[in-house]
Amino acid sequence: MKDIHRIGILTAGGDCPGLNAVIRAVAKTALRKYDLEVIGIEDGFLGLIQNRMRPLDNESVSNILTLGGTILGTNNKIAPRRYPMKVNGKIEFRDVTDRCMEYIAANKLDALVVIGGDGSMSIASDFVGMGVNCIGVPKTIDNDLYGTDVTFGFATAVSVATDALDRVHTTASSHHRVMVVEVMGRNAGWIALHSGIASGSDIILIPEIPFDIEVICDCVAGRSRRGRAFSIVCVAEGSRYQGGEQVVNHVDPTSPDPIRLGGIGQKVAADIETRTGIETRTITLGHIQRGGTPVAADRVLATEFGNQAIELLMAGEKSRLVVMKGRTVTHIPLQEAANKQRLIPPDHPLIAAGRNVGTCFGN
Repeated sequence: MKDIHRIGILTAGGDCPGLNAVIRAVAKTALRKYDLEVIGIEDGFLGLIQNRMRPLDNESVSNILTLGGTILGTNNKIAPRRYPMKVNGKIEFRDVTDRCMEYIAANKLDALVVIGGDGSMSIASDFVGMGVNCIGVPKTIDNDLYGTDVTFGFATAVSVATDALDRVHTTASSHHRVMVVEVMGRNAGWIALHSGIASGSDIILIPEIPFDIEVICDCVAGRSRRGRAFSIVCVAEGSRYQGGEQVVNHVDPTSPDPIRLGGIGQKVAADIETRTGIETRTITLGHIQRGGTPVAADRVLATEFGNQAIELLMAGEKSRLVVMKGRTVTHIPLQEAANKQRLIPPDHPLIAAGRNVGTCFGN
């Protein structure tokens, strides 16, 4: 594409293993194959609002493939259409999209590569509507971005969660306890389902299947009667009781996504102990799942996604989201993924496989 000479790249939303691998793939493909100028935008869309940008060259993106986090920084609280500003001592939200457009023009950016989840793609869609060519790269440990079978960062999060579940297994067995491990995922249960199956968890609770605490307690008590004096429960943070609501840890009114889930693990553990009399402990993994070195699968996927983003730009494609369908890297309209979540269907084969090997899903 003759009209693509200078591109911007940003990482938005929560941090995620593999972000640096994508930055590396985007920048190196752009620099080495197409001789483009690459501008890194710091701290996600906040850097676009504040005009904080810096050139990226081969040196600055070398030796970052295995690093966790992002060399550009990120932000999951700022959206250009809802930017908090202090006015007369009070916080007011202003639309500063026009300011971003001015900085895009001033820095002569011909296109943006936006690495993020559903919220980030929604923001990118706003810029698409204003004439900016944005190519999206799907990022989230939750694996809940619509349109792609997998997101980078998910495999690492599952690996971390599985390792934790494996480790509490020996403690649960030694002390004849029930161990409840709460994992991330927001409204989707992909991390809980995959790590629960991989670790052989006895009970897996996911948001897509509201659970009956009596069913869970019957499972735990039944295992105890059969000589299994311990049980492992893997629960996604967005899980809820039948007829109940999700457990909210806190609300951040300054964030575009104000609800912060957390605490369902403690509630389930307390109910199990009260109803069965079996000692029960809970562990919340939290941000441990986001950190550290990405596993090999995420490094490979991130490299494929980053390379494809530049290839799409140079092939003349506009406003596309790089996705994985089956084993093929392809693309869909970016707007299709905005403000949508990919949840686990109730007839998912992995749920059926879990039930067939004796896993309880609380219903």
